Amino acid sequence: MDLRLVPPALAAWLTAAVALTAPWRWAVVVAAVSLVAGLAFLVASGRGRRRQGGAARGASGTRLGHGVGVASEGSAPGGHVAGGSDPRNPVLEGPVPGGSDPRNPMPEGPVPGGPAPRNPAPRNSAPGGLARGNPTPGGPAPGDLTSGGPAPGSPAPGNPALQDPPPPATPTHPWRSPSVAVLLFCIAAAAASAGLHGADLHRGPVPGLAVQHARVDAELEVTSDPRVTRPRITGDHAAPSAVLIEADVVRVKAPDGAVSRTSVPVLVLVEARGGPWLSLLPSTRIAVRGGLVPPLRNGDRIAAVLRVAHGERPRVVAGPSGPQRLAGALRAGLREATDGLPGDARALLPGLVVGDTARVTSELHAAFQATDLLHLMAVSGANFTILLALLIGPPGIAHRVERRGLAPRIGLSLRATALLGGVLTLGFVVVCRPEPSVLRAASCGAIALLAVATGRRRSLIPALATAVLLLVLYDPWLARSYGFLLSVLATGALLTLAPRWSAGLRRRGVPARLAEALGAAGAAQAVCAPVVAVLAARVSLVAVPCNLLAEFAVAPATVLGFAALATAQVAMPVAEFFAWCAGWPAGWIADIARAGAALPGGGVDWPGGWRGGVLLAVGTVVAVWLGRRVLRSPWVVAGCVLVLVLMVVRPPPLTRVITGWPPPGWRLVMCDVGQGDALVLAAGAGAGVVVDAGPDPLLVDRCLRSLGITKVPLVLLTHFHADHVAGLAGVLRGRSVGVIETTGFQEPVGQAAFVRRLAARHGVPVAGAVAGERRRTGPLDWEVLWPPRPMVTPDGPNDASVTLFVRTAGLTMLLLGDLEPASQRALLRTGDGARLPPVDVLKVAHHGSAYQDPGLLRRAAPRLALISCGVDNPYGHPSPRTVGALQGRGAAVLRTDRDGAIAVVGRDEGGGRGLGVAHSGR
Repeated sequence: MDLRLVPPALAAWLTAAVALTAPWRWAVVVAAVSLVAGLAFLVASGRGRRRQGGAARGASGTRLGHGVGVASEGSAPGGHVAGGSDPRNPVLEGPVPGGSDPRNPMPEGPVPGGPAPRNPAPRNSAPGGLARGNPTPGGPAPGDLTSGGPAPGSPAPGNPALQDPPPPATPTHPWRSPSVAVLLFCIAAAAASAGLHGADLHRGPVPGLAVQHARVDAELEVTSDPRVTRPRITGDHAAPSAVLIEADVVRVKAPDGAVSRTSVPVLVLVEARGGPWLSLLPSTRIAVRGGLVPPLRNGDRIAAVLRVAHGERPRVVAGPSGPQRLAGALRAGLREATDGLPGDARALLPGLVVGDTARVTSELHAAFQATDLLHLMAVSGANFTILLALLIGPPGIAHRVERRGLAPRIGLSLRATALLGGVLTLGFVVVCRPEPSVLRAASCGAIALLAVATGRRRSLIPALATAVLLLVLYDPWLARSYGFLLSVLATGALLTLAPRWSAGLRRRGVPARLAEALGAAGAAQAVCAPVVAVLAARVSLVAVPCNLLAEFAVAPATVLGFAALATAQVAMPVAEFFAWCAGWPAGWIADIARAGAALPGGGVDWPGGWRGGVLLAVGTVVAVWLGRRVLRSPWVVAGCVLVLVLMVVRPPPLTRVITGWPPPGWRLVMCDVGQGDALVLAAGAGAGVVVDAGPDPLLVDRCLRSLGITKVPLVLLTHFHADHVAGLAGVLRGRSVGVIETTGFQEPVGQAAFVRRLAARHGVPVAGAVAGERRRTGPLDWEVLWPPRPMVTPDGPNDASVTLFVRTAGLTMLLLGDLEPASQRALLRTGDGARLPPVDVLKVAHHGSAYQDPGLLRRAAPRLALISCGVDNPYGHPSPRTVGALQGRGAAVLRTDRDGAIAVVGRDEGGGRGLGVAHSGR
């Protein structure tokens, strides 16, 4: 394995990552010192090679003086050694007595003193007509030590003239090797390049105007595709979406009227969800007015953030370039061809083919993130590898006569193949955009094509190292990109670890194709998981099986997707057919991601940051080392796989036996969904009424799966705040849902519309819940106490929360939603509120905030109070005052931020009120 280029590439990478944020003087000093030191080492290595060459020639002359090269005693006149040859031409000058004439290796006639041969003597025949090296008749073989001496005509032992010359001596000072100079030159180049790119962030007036939070008129050149931010749940509302665009400021007009030309990268943040902003293409020049602010953190590749107010429209100064218009048309054609596909395939296929993730929902994105399949949306190197393999076949034989692929079938020469591949590479980068994984794959592919054009073989590790080195020198910001790091790590693992692991699996009897797939997926996961843990503070246990199952669909989806991309501009019906075919494997990939993310044990929490990454890396090395020694028996392997499957799937009957969760006879479960609400009321075998859905679809889905809920006769959404309704998709997925009931107050408007759209997509009717409504299903009976009909316009969504009084298995429960004190007092003044008896269980309003009505707490007089809140939430929930008031009235208080999911167990004891509690813990 050739690793000579790896140290220079790593050194350049590290230098660029550090120099980008270091003072420019530091970069200059490092570049100058490394350059001077590299030159010094280069000169030293040259002198060392000359000395070694002189010493080698001297040693050769000494050896020749003892035998062939120098006249000495017994030498013939003219400097020829008696019985030897001319050292100037040792092959053609002078026959050796007793041997054959090398100028005429097959002399005519018999050899004197030997028998007449029947056939002409072979070349280099020895005396007696026998070929050299053949056994001597009646005696030992030439040079046989058992004969008591060397055979006639065999080389004399210890004669340096007749022995092979020794190998060249290795340098006594390794630091004089030219590779050290190359390493220093790479460091110098990386420091210089990073220093120049880092200086761009401080050039011109833009950084100073950002510090002043100035409003400016700017002319920008767009450098990326616009993208819409994914809505984030912050407290009880979803942060509004915005459009993000990367651009370079080329002209800026300050508030004082001063106009400056510059070239500074900025991030444009538009407070809008779409409009004309989403149609902008890279290389377009626009004029816009906005406010400059400093970036949120240092180390980003932007000098400022340009915030554009809602309603502002860009004025196009110059249109995009020709290649970008073509790329935009191709991407738009692919989106149009996929319009008729089912939801997941429609969203995923453009992302899989060209990295267009505009249609990917937050839920689908979270599923891919939980299963470590996000690299498929980032146009990984696998996409380009598939395209390149279609053209040139396997790269290892692409330069041989037996090469495969489309190129030899259509009669293209090696150079024509490389030229066409270069055009394909350039088009791939333009259409898919220069993302880190795209650049890395394209660079490696270009090196492969160069090898094809020159007819020379190439090694993959040097190709990867060269690609990394060139890319880091060209764009040092890649050295600080986690996406680039993950791409390089995965590729390196596939080239180094995967073949060894696959070979080891084959030796243990695993079929070759399965061993290759397992080795590749396991190696990539092993080296990438520590970096993912740094970012996500979580380790996926389903990443390897999900990647294995998705791998079989990636190639057909990619090929058919690119076929749809290519034909959309000329024949849309054909493109739609290709897209329909590609929709099947794309949908399969999405289903794999959703299924893996929904498994209760699909991932484990892990310490975040670099400490957690290092800890996981060490744990992975130890696990691999132990696995090689322990997992030798197929029975042991099968047992470990079975245990892992049970840990991930966590079937409720088995989990109940091992962990006691969920407890038998549970009546209510408060799911641990972070800062939000999600409750489940038992309504029979495999059935449950869901009250609120929490902020995260994955969390509520896992909770329902752990309880074995497959049927939901009713989903009750107490109000439309995001921390109660944003997880609705997780409730609806894969379950039979009867009806969704909501409050009549349709605010926030955006969240209310979200619920209606999602319900319509799944074919679930939506109804309103009002006071006086009473229902029953299985052992469950509930009555709606609030809001009243007609409802006076409340002060906010919390005051319109649906409030339930529940009876089940002899227990009574009061579920208050997020009811505020004013509405709590109004509830007590209603007829149902006035008749409210003491309850066994109280779901405390608004996550246990300080805003509670003491009168309602006295009337409810709960035995058990449940509070749903997130760990270290910024609101201080639950309030110590509220917790103290409940405990002062004799209630036991449990909270999800400390106790995890909480289950209430009740038993009908002939009119008694048997109450039990269990919690999953943290």
